[in-house]
Amino acid sequence: MIQEEYFNRQIQLWGEATQKSLQKKKIAIIGSGGLGSTLAMALGTSGIGEIHLVDFDTVSNHNIHRQIAFTLEDEGLNKAKTIAKLLERKNPFVKAVAFDMPFDDFKEMGNSYDLILDATDNLPVRSEIDRYAKATGRPWIYASVEEFNGQVCFFEEANFQVFNISDHKPGGIAAPIVMHIGSLQANFALRYLAGLPVVKDKLYYLYFNNEGELVTQKFGMPKA
Repeated sequence: MIQEEYFNRQIQLWGEATQKSLQKKKIAIIGSGGLGSTLAMALGTSGIGEIHLVDFDTVSNHNIHRQIAFTLEDEGLNKAKTIAKLLERKNPFVKAVAFDMPFDDFKEMGNSYDLILDATDNLPVRSEIDRYAKATGRPWIYASVEEFNGQVCFFEEANFQVFNISDHKPGGIAAPIVMHIGSLQANFALRYLAGLPVVKDKLYYLYFNNEGELVTQKFGMPKA
């Protein structure tokens, strides 16, 4: 198989030069649960050359309904390692590397990335991702989901610390919003890596109002 065949529809979208440029890109996805699964599936077959997946957690049965990379046979396996194997079975042109460790250990490894993607589920770790990204001069994309709602922000200069950094755990979550927000996050990432315009430091909040209308609100984030 050749890349021109595998990525044919994307090449139609932006040409061979842009597609080949993606092969030189290296990203890190922090978290391999619901958002991380969606990000990995969307970006792992896009032509990005190297993807690092970070998660110390293992697959549980209650994860599978919303974490699309896993099946019942994966119960008990490390999430990052399971996704890395899946990506390389789906795409012969990607190098997928799993890191079975917490982010605090991962950030000390000194790796360099073109983009960092947050797929965690707690604010303290996101705050650490923001500090790490700022210290290394790299942009990162934040996303979170809860119930039927979600939000995404491409952070470059804005200050994530304006969030109330508490150990808030999401309540119930509908599976489709996880995939929807993860796909939106992946679209931001792919446009940025392909050299297309992306609005940075603006928070997009998607929710259903009382009448069931899907509403998108936008908030400019304060600079660090």
